[in-house]
Amino acid sequence: MTASNPPAASPLTVFIEGIGLTGPGFSSWEEGRQQLTGLAPHIPQKTLLPSPMALPPAERRRAGAVVKVSLAVGHEAVAAAGLNVADLPSVFSSSSGDGINCHEICSALASSDRLISPTRFHNSVHNAASGYWSICTGAMQPSSVLCAYDGSFAAGLLEAMTQAVIDDTPVLLVVYDTDYPEPLRSKRPVPDTLGVAMVIAPRPGARSLARITLQDDGGLTSTAATTMSDAGLEFLRQTIPAARALPLLQAIAHKQAAALVLDYLDGTQLALEVASA
Repeated sequence: MTASNPPAASPLTVFIEGIGLTGPGFSSWEEGRQQLTGLAPHIPQKTLLPSPMALPPAERRRAGAVVKVSLAVGHEAVAAAGLNVADLPSVFSSSSGDGINCHEICSALASSDRLISPTRFHNSVHNAASGYWSICTGAMQPSSVLCAYDGSFAAGLLEAMTQAVIDDTPVLLVVYDTDYPEPLRSKRPVPDTLGVAMVIAPRPGARSLARITLQDDGGLTSTAATTMSDAGLEFLRQTIPAARALPLLQAIAHKQAAALVLDYLDGTQLALEVASA
């Protein structure tokens, strides 16, 4: 008998069913799509965060920027996909959580009384956004919460793609970052809030926007990350970790086949192929 090599594993492939986007100068995927395709100029403006009306009044009053941005983009993506929000497993990913809340807690600890608000405390955990999501949607499906510093978008994307294929179910990915006030900003200069959400499915559907496939070797590469030609959008990509998604969003917006590389870990990037669904 002669030994035979095992069959090569199929490349990891998923389909994007819906997108949500909020950030400096755009408040929806449609506004962002116009700018990513050059149909409208990118005009930097402070991110406007809507009140999370899906939350009960008590929780709504306690919601900070992290909760507002993650709920906004999550709802937009699920609505675009036309799926039942309560049925979707989710992956939440952020480079460092709620910077504003962290600043307030540090300020309290540095004061004379050193008392921390209970609301500040329970919003300080990294899975706060995921918890509020389950409260407002009634979702009982599993939720993973990740942090990979500046590589948090790529880490979340890999996790969501893997879950979608292995569990054979659509998965909601929500990635977000908020700004840091001074003096923390001097050490972690994230200038503003940005969130992006995607519904990722293992097979195409009637509303599929694009097909995404990891390139060979699990998508890992040492090739430099793809940059944005627009200076304003490139500034966002470089300074807000969640905005590392912008090259992928631009490829989806153009509805054209593209090979691109996303920032991931130091010296290791994530290589993807994007095509029409």
